[in-house]
Amino acid sequence: MHAADNSTGRKMKELFLTFMKIGTFTFGGGYAMIPLIQRETVEEKRWIGDEDILEIIAIAESTPGPIAINAATFIGYRVCGPAGAFAATFGVVLPSFLIILALSRILQMAQDVRVVQYAFTGIRAGVLALLLKALWSMYRQSRKGLPSYLIMAAAFILTACLHVPVLAVLAGCALFGLAVSSAAAERIQR
Repeated sequence: MHAADNSTGRKMKELFLTFMKIGTFTFGGGYAMIPLIQRETVEEKRWIGDEDILEIIAIAESTPGPIAINAATFIGYRVCGPAGAFAATFGVVLPSFLIILALSRILQMAQDVRVVQYAFTGIRAGVLALLLKALWSMYRQSRKGLPSYLIMAAAFILTACLHVPVLAVLAGCALFGLAVSSAAAERIQR
């Protein structure tokens, strides 16, 4: 029993440290963290598979709360149960909390300094590149075909142009995907 407790403790510590590293070195919010989460949890640690990361990101995006925190919670839970969910979530949140606390003081004093403004311009450009990389990675791993392209185009138009709430769009996408899959399954059975 003691060896199992020690192993669980080690996994929780590893979850905490891994997600703390992700939280510390990622600027731009949850979507910018996706490539790092994927690299650390799939490629480096092998806690989950390539197909799992897409499911986790889809679930994390469709549940209330920030995507990176939700993804950390789901991955932590898969690796080490409820304690792992807590360790991963606390790890990904702690750096942001501490950094925001420190930066809020500094930025109050330096908000008019041109160097600070230029630095944030550069950070925004880097974040955009990370988002594009995550988009490309998810696109490569997704099913291709007319239904997928229709869902993607409709979701983009509904959220970006018509400002339909993301949860409603995701629910609609899920229903459309179920309908298409059911229709395809019926055709195969005939």
